[in-house]
Parts: sequence; C-alpha cells; structure tokens
Amino acid sequence: MAKFNSKTFNPEVFGKYVIRIPQTKKNELIKSRALKANSEIRNAFSNQTGTAYATLPMYGLLDGDPLNYDGVTDITATSTTTFERSVVVIGRAKAWTEGDFAEDITGGAGFMDNVAVQVAEYWDQVDQATLLSILKGIFSMTGANNLKFVNGHTYDITASEGEAAFVGPATLNSAIQQASGDNKSKFKIGIMHSVLATNLENLKLLAYMKQTDANGIERELGLATWNGRIVLIDDSMPVEEVPASGTEGQPGYVPAYTKYTTYVLGEGAFDYENIGAEVPYEMSRDPKTNGGQDTLYSRQRKCFAPYGISYTKTSQATLSPTAAELENGANWTLVHDGGQGAARKYIDHKAIPIARIVSKG
Repeated sequence: MAKFNSKTFNPEVFGKYVIRIPQTKKNELIKSRALKANSEIRNAFSNQTGTAYATLPMYGLLDGDPLNYDGVTDITATSTTTFERSVVVIGRAKAWTEGDFAEDITGGAGFMDNVAVQVAEYWDQVDQATLLSILKGIFSMTGANNLKFVNGHTYDITASEGEAAFVGPATLNSAIQQASGDNKSKFKIGIMHSVLATNLENLKLLAYMKQTDANGIERELGLATWNGRIVLIDDSMPVEEVPASGTEGQPGYVPAYTKYTTYVLGEGAFDYENIGAEVPYEMSRDPKTNGGQDTLYSRQRKCFAPYGISYTKTSQATLSPTAAELENGANWTLVHDGGQGAARKYIDHKAIPIARIVSKG
C-alpha cells in the first residue's frame, strides 16, 4: 500500500499492524500478570450482543473452624459463599484528519508501521489513563466494609517527620504487608512518578534492568526494579499540591508540600479483556475539504475489572462510563454475596493485590 487513503486502506491489515506494535506499559503489566485474561468476562460480552454490563459469580473459599473428632461430637457442614461481581465495558473512540496523512506523518515511507506505532502508543496512554481512573475510583469508595480496603491498602507516610515522609528502603515492603499480610509476595509491579524514581535512584534503591545485545554490549533498559518488583516510571501518576496550614512559626504549622501516589499491583490485580468493536479502524475520504483529506477513525471496547471489586453502575449516564464516572467511588464496592444489611458477606479485602503508597517524594 503506497498511499494512505480510503481506497487503499485495509482495516484488517492495519489492525494486525497495531496489535504487533510493542506497547511498553501494557506489555509490562501483562508480563507481571497484573493484567490477566478472564474467559468468563469474554464469554459474557461475546455471547450477548450489545451487552455492556454483566454480573458474574465469584466463588468464595472454604472456611469455618474444624470440629473435634472424638466419637461424640456431630460433624456439621457449612457451604462456600457465592459472591456477585459486576463488570463494565469501557468504550472509547478517536479520529485523526490529515490533508495527506501518509506524507505528513511518515514522509511517504513505510506508512503502515509508522502510523500503527502512533495509534498503538495513543491507545496505550488511553488505557493507562483508564486504569488510573479506576484506581482513583476504588480508593474513593465509602462505607464501613469498603473502607477496610481503602484504609488497609493505603500506606500514607506524608504525616511523618523529615525523611520518613519520603519513600525509603522499607516503604514498599511495609505497604504491601499492611495490604495483604502474608500474601504480599503476590505484588509484582509498581507505577510511580519520576520524582520518586529519582529519589530511589539517589538512595541506590532503584536498579535498572540490563540486556546484552548481539555484539556483546551491555545496555540499560528503561525498566527498573525496586525490592525485586518491576517499576514503571510515569509522570501521569497522581500528584497533589497541598497548601500550608496554620501560621508559620507557630505550633502546628505545616508547610506546603507535594503529595505523590504510587500504585503497587499484584498478580491478577485486574481482569482484562479486549472486547473489540465491530469496526475498530476505518478510513473516510473527503476529496473537497482543504483540497482533499483523509480521516482515520479508531474505536475500542475493553474491560478492566479490579479483582474483588464490583462496578455498581450507580451513577452512569450512558452504556460506557466516562473517566469521571470511573473515578466516582459510588460506582464501586467490594464484592459481596448480595445479602441485605448486617447479613451481607464481603470478600476479604486482603485478597485484593492492589495497594497505594502516598508520600512527599
């Protein structure tokens, strides 16, 4: 294909090109198994035409105390709890128009690869933003049981004195132990702002992975590790400027500071399925406007479902949630059995491999 226009554009081939392009952030999440496939989610949306929201069963673990086997005590049985977990498909679309797209973007050489890499990178950033919106939403949940997760999985050191308010040698280990106890080994990846990464580098706590090329030359990769966990460095991580409080020079005065949030994810933190759109890519040719122009349309429908947390759709206006709706804590709750009031049983929050560290740097 020599030109990029509606006559020569092959959406099927283009889609395969996009899939083949390396997407660093998402690929590392998948490699760490923080994102894992879920056939139940895929089947729920592929078998029901037009479905954008589904409630799936989530099976509980065996529990209960053992009975004394002494020849006189009756053996009584209990059963496992079946929880209900709701998930939503997130649809997004974008279009780009260029007078002569192939020439403007690629200089007329190898346009398929060059355009595909830009589209892949664009959707990589969109997916990252979607994950951040979901994380913001689940850490905004309210209610006594939901707050067990929010508070237990938040390691906030900003109120500490001096260097203790900054990430250090013990921060990560303490955060994941607080979140999941003896299940902390499930945590595999952290996503942090470059300010924190630089601080850890200066403390020699962050190590960059290396590889040896075909010529035997060792090179640093863009991926780092912290206490054995892969670290993605991304300045889209939440940053909040906290103003000073109190009167300077008086007791209780707290100077202004910057609050950084780092997310730590474990195996199976999110179920992920690319549900797909009927027409993910297509071209439209307008020969009149601006002397002729082509528009590339792109659509996607994906499901990112945090483990152990259900999307309630309490406040959602259309069939696909906006970023603001994903960030609304009212739309999320810990998975439960559907019971009412005090009889309702919730999943153990320590089973959820998602945590956040809040620090001054």
